[in-house]
Amino acid sequence: MARKFHRRDRLSALTEINVTPLIDLAFALLIIFMITTPLLEQTIEVNLPVEAAKSQPDDREDFQSISINQAGLYYWGEDQVSQQQLGDLLDTMAMDPAPPVLSIRADSTLPYQKVITVIDMIKQRKLSKISLDTKVE
Repeated sequence: MARKFHRRDRLSALTEINVTPLIDLAFALLIIFMITTPLLEQTIEVNLPVEAAKSQPDDREDFQSISINQAGLYYWGEDQVSQQQLGDLLDTMAMDPAPPVLSIRADSTLPYQKVITVIDMIKQRKLSKISLDTKVE
């Protein structure tokens, strides 16, 4: 059946809205924003080096545990150490070209400043691999 394109009453109002131009406008704006957004994020132009070959990441991560019990005593692994000894151990670890991840375990009732003191000691030695252990409920 053929569609009729003429109206019976030419003076009556048109009840259908043509949404095709609105859809075209929406897609045009979408394309413009998709193109300009990455350009806005790059504020500094940097010529990045190219990697020659894909290196295989190490699946194994070394961990060193630093624990602080409820009394505020420091432990390096299983051994109790003083704050001065902890600093010396962190100094020797900072000399390692590939230091292990430092896992900080602290009692939940411990004052927050004790943990921050250990983190400051780690940051002073430019060690950046830190893990804060928590209990999963």
